[in-house]
Amino acid sequence: MPPLRAPHAPTPEIPVDDALALILASVAPLPAERIPFTQAAGRVLAAPVTAREAMPPFAASSRDGYAVIAADGIGTRRVIGEAVAGGAGGLVVTAGTAARITTGAPLPAGADAVVMVEDTERNFVARGPDGGGDVGGAGDDVVVLRAVEVGENVRPVGQDYAAGDVLLAPGAVLGPAEIGLLASGGAIEVDVFRRPRVIVYSTGDELVEPDRTPGPGQIRDSNRFAMAEAVKEAGGEVVFAGRLGDNADDVDALAAAVTSADVVVTSGGVSMGHMDLVKPWLAANGTLVFGRVRTKPGKPVTFARVGGTPCFALPGFPVSTLVCFELFVRPALRAMGGHIDVRRPLWPVTLVHDVAHAGDRVEFARAVVKLGADGRPVARTTGFQGSGRLLSMAGANALLRLEGAEGLARAGDVVPALIIAPVGGGS
Repeated sequence: MPPLRAPHAPTPEIPVDDALALILASVAPLPAERIPFTQAAGRVLAAPVTAREAMPPFAASSRDGYAVIAADGIGTRRVIGEAVAGGAGGLVVTAGTAARITTGAPLPAGADAVVMVEDTERNFVARGPDGGGDVGGAGDDVVVLRAVEVGENVRPVGQDYAAGDVLLAPGAVLGPAEIGLLASGGAIEVDVFRRPRVIVYSTGDELVEPDRTPGPGQIRDSNRFAMAEAVKEAGGEVVFAGRLGDNADDVDALAAAVTSADVVVTSGGVSMGHMDLVKPWLAANGTLVFGRVRTKPGKPVTFARVGGTPCFALPGFPVSTLVCFELFVRPALRAMGGHIDVRRPLWPVTLVHDVAHAGDRVEFARAVVKLGADGRPVARTTGFQGSGRLLSMAGANALLRLEGAEGLARAGDVVPALIIAPVGGGS
């Protein structure tokens, strides 16, 4: 192969939305795998889960109290025993009798309602050798102070779901409630979309490890670690994270990466300098889908496919890396992981101060969005927006989408904001 060199002419610039559309058209959910439900948190269901039996499988009390026949109304009942959660039953309630019952216990035969214990009074009766005398036990009387309707305080068979019902459909994201539902339904293994396996590289001879003291012209590598965490947050699995130098031999490591991962993400090496070799490598070994996007930060962001593997080459400035990851890589990883909604929420927010921006591109300004006193979201930028200032990303929970030839958004203007972290209250 001839020596790599940066292209002499820039690749065409395309709009942000067109770039994302091209990416999403190039990826698809990965094949499904079957895993224990206890390991499925955060994963996306690939096949429906149906109920093997009704829930609850028996009529059960939803209150502590007494199981009665509703038609008996108010008055004194003879207590014949106690039904408890987990008990096998065997009690039979007849006219004029009641059974003490705990929440979740099976409703005794003959009973059709439960009177809450708050609506009763106990009347302890000494009945001789067979009369009992335990609190609330057989042999005592209970006075029902309030009449109940048939079915009151009773969970009927199948109230939650019936046998054969679809509990969770494909595309469901498995959170705490869904994991609990799987356990309830006895779905001990589930089919989920496989998580995308991602290889991450930062590039540049100037980079040293975080535990090293940088020498002249050197800086500590931050992009590799930030990208790896962003991959995990997006639902991907980092199978390797490394660093490449600015030479053809190092960049050739991408050849092995594209055959051993579902996605490759790099930072740096995509500008026009003679040592920017990542973009030329992608062009020489695969299909360059786009090489520049009309956005700030991150104009030289590149997307290619090499042997069918999606490859994202992000700019090297730390903010450009993370913003481009949010805009382009994260949605792709979500789509490959089976998520239906792959984009961050977009909110209309009100600016609390003027914000200058690029007039010829869409600029994504880092900002903090909070809910104002009226409950509406307001936004303030994180200060100087230089693409090398990683501090502008720290604490930001939104990316303001700013565009327009005037290059200025004024205080009070409502602009779209990509919400990337939770929003709190207070202006």
